[in-house]
Amino acid sequence: MAKEAGKRVAVCQMRATNDKEGNFQQVQSLVEQAKSKGAYFVFLPECCDFVGENRQETLKLSENLGGNLMKAYRDLAAKNGVWLSLGGLHEIPSDAPDPPSKIFNCHVLIDSTGNVAASYRKLHMFNVDTPEFRFRESEVVAQGPGIVMPIETPIGSIGLQICYDVRFPEVSGILRSRGAQILTYPSAFAYTTGLAHWETLLRSRAIENQCYVIAAAQMGYHNRKRRSYGHAMIVDPWGVVVADCGEKELDLAVVDVDLDKVASVRRNMPCEEHRSSCQDIYTRLPLRIHPENQEGFTFGGFPIPKETIFYESAHSYAFTNIRCVVPGHCLIATKKPSKRLSDLSTEEIGDFFNAAVVVQSVLEEFHGVAASNVTVQDGKEAGQTVPHVHCHILPRRENDFSYTDKIYSELRRHDSTPADSNRRPLDEMIAEAAKYREVLKSRRK
Repeated sequence: MAKEAGKRVAVCQMRATNDKEGNFQQVQSLVEQAKSKGAYFVFLPECCDFVGENRQETLKLSENLGGNLMKAYRDLAAKNGVWLSLGGLHEIPSDAPDPPSKIFNCHVLIDSTGNVAASYRKLHMFNVDTPEFRFRESEVVAQGPGIVMPIETPIGSIGLQICYDVRFPEVSGILRSRGAQILTYPSAFAYTTGLAHWETLLRSRAIENQCYVIAAAQMGYHNRKRRSYGHAMIVDPWGVVVADCGEKELDLAVVDVDLDKVASVRRNMPCEEHRSSCQDIYTRLPLRIHPENQEGFTFGGFPIPKETIFYESAHSYAFTNIRCVVPGHCLIATKKPSKRLSDLSTEEIGDFFNAAVVVQSVLEEFHGVAASNVTVQDGKEAGQTVPHVHCHILPRRENDFSYTDKIYSELRRHDSTPADSNRRPLDEMIAEAAKYREVLKSRRK
């Protein structure tokens, strides 16, 4: 049976140098060959525009996306009626000084009419500094602003990545969850690491996301200092390598992308469905139930004994309270000594409130209650007496006060009471923390 029109792709391999015109001639030859083989979508590698010999040359040869080279690529796509994946252009940012101090590594999609359909700036910088090898991408390339959601194209929904991004499965998982059917990793992969990891990484991203992975590649010596691995590759959603260009300097391979196969693999092994059913557990699982080799933390200048800490996440921790408004009254504080919520990063805020949910559920389970007050006093006028972001978790019981909202006046009275009054013995706080840790441990079995 004939394959569906428009699903044939070409993955390309080339050896770019600092000769931009020569590199474009390679690209032109590859596109024309791909077109003659029936490909509708042509994938080109990172640095398909050029590979500079040093930082100064790289900055000098870079262009913005409105430059002459981009126009030539757009004309090439329109002339041949194909989509192009330009796997990594050296882009001068629109707001950069002249001359620029840094550029973006930009993956650009051009549609078959010559219009730019999408662009993604590389997130993960390849920085290595060892006695054997030194390469610091961040000295020239600025980190991109964020993930670009999958792009709908005639061959399927494409997630855009570049080279070193392949080592970070978190992003590919996000793209998969947003509907990606094809993941792209155009690369100029170093020869030594390519020999050890290239195929393994690509197959891993394909298998775990049940996507096609298309990875155009640079091959050979670009200059005296830099050599790329080659092996431009396509992996199907079952993890089978269906195309490999080996170590030829100018080559391509064509494959018919079968989205029915993507659907079949996902249907027969519904990993995403299984992952979704555990998402709540993933996000609430503590990194450490009890901190090891830790002397505790400082809360507003006051040392918190490590034995009173019963939960710890990446940016927060929970501990038993020295003075309780109600039985089980505990505190959550940020590890960073921030005074206000607005001082926290988005990640820290998410971690802090996620910790509150975890601790609330532990306290309610242990104390056999079904309600809690979760209170943040953010600033002095709101009742904050310790200038450190923290949250009160207070398990509530029926008729624990003469009226429900009396808890707020009790909390205010608690905060205004001298710190040395009604203090609990340390051994009592330690024993209580141990009980809460047991609840957490039981959840992990």
